[in-house]
Amino acid sequence: MELLQEAGCEIARVAVPDKRGGEALKEIVRRSILPIVADIHFDYRLALMALDAKVHKLRLNPGNIHNKDGVREVVKRAREQGTPIRIGVNHGSIGDRQPGDIRDESQRMVDLALSEIRILEDLDFDNIVVSVKAFEVPVMIAAYRRLAKAVPYPLHLGVTEAGTALSGSIRSAAGMSVLLYEGIGDTIRVSLSEDPVVEVKAAFDLLKSLGLRDQGLTLVACPSCGRADIDLIPLAKVAEERLRALPVPMKVAVMGCEVNGPGEAKDADVGIAGGVGKGAIFRKGKVVGTFPEDQLMDGLLAEIDKILVENGKEPYSQKAPKLSHEGQLTPGRSVPAGQRT
Repeated sequence: MELLQEAGCEIARVAVPDKRGGEALKEIVRRSILPIVADIHFDYRLALMALDAKVHKLRLNPGNIHNKDGVREVVKRAREQGTPIRIGVNHGSIGDRQPGDIRDESQRMVDLALSEIRILEDLDFDNIVVSVKAFEVPVMIAAYRRLAKAVPYPLHLGVTEAGTALSGSIRSAAGMSVLLYEGIGDTIRVSLSEDPVVEVKAAFDLLKSLGLRDQGLTLVACPSCGRADIDLIPLAKVAEERLRALPVPMKVAVMGCEVNGPGEAKDADVGIAGGVGKGAIFRKGKVVGTFPEDQLMDGLLAEIDKILVENGKEPYSQKAPKLSHEGQLTPGRSVPAGQRT
């Protein structure tokens, strides 16, 4: 949880598949520095255990709990405690699914979500969040657009089973960026077959790209070309990793030559422009120093420290993740060995 919080995570969902998981919730909630959402399926008793543990939200589809008296008890308790319930419909879980028109598939998801919502509304409960996730991006976009017109409730966005870090991040961005740009969506998750910290980083990169969040590092880096006078790609990767824990919003540029250097990246707070065997450090388009190529990263960190100190912040360079002798990143102060990403 600490690593997730450091990455910027604001809510953590915990699956509760059985009684053992339910019994663990009290300790999880007690020790967590993040709000906890308990993910419940089929057994209302697990939802009651989650409410006893004072979780901050339930993820629960009342339609898949066959004990209706149990559903009423869960809803009553959630209302008394002020605990929201998220209804989560996944495209892959819809029974008798047939390949067909995007509109038909998205409407089926919305219809199912509305039927789940009605169960809660009929029990005088309206502290509701809704999601209609799908792997197919066009289906997901269409479903959320329909749902946004149909209900007044907050919407949680996501693309299910999106994939590994690269392909999954692209698929998630393809779906969610369209909706977020249209003003649809209140919370998001980038679902990846990866460390959850990577999911959080991808989510914040998406939000920063749309101008919806301003947090930590925004890296500007040009594509490598024949004009590049330094080994640009490794330098950009090192900069991204060493600066990933910046405590304040900062736009940092890593540019391969003077053509793409201070001129094209002049809106960056600070950056590097490559030269033959050396490079320049610039701030807001103005060169403030030159360094040999193998000292550029240290020069960049030193300039970042100056910016932070000038704004009443502590220097960053001593807290930044370090490089080992093999050129691999080793964790800084905030990321324990064996858990780094």
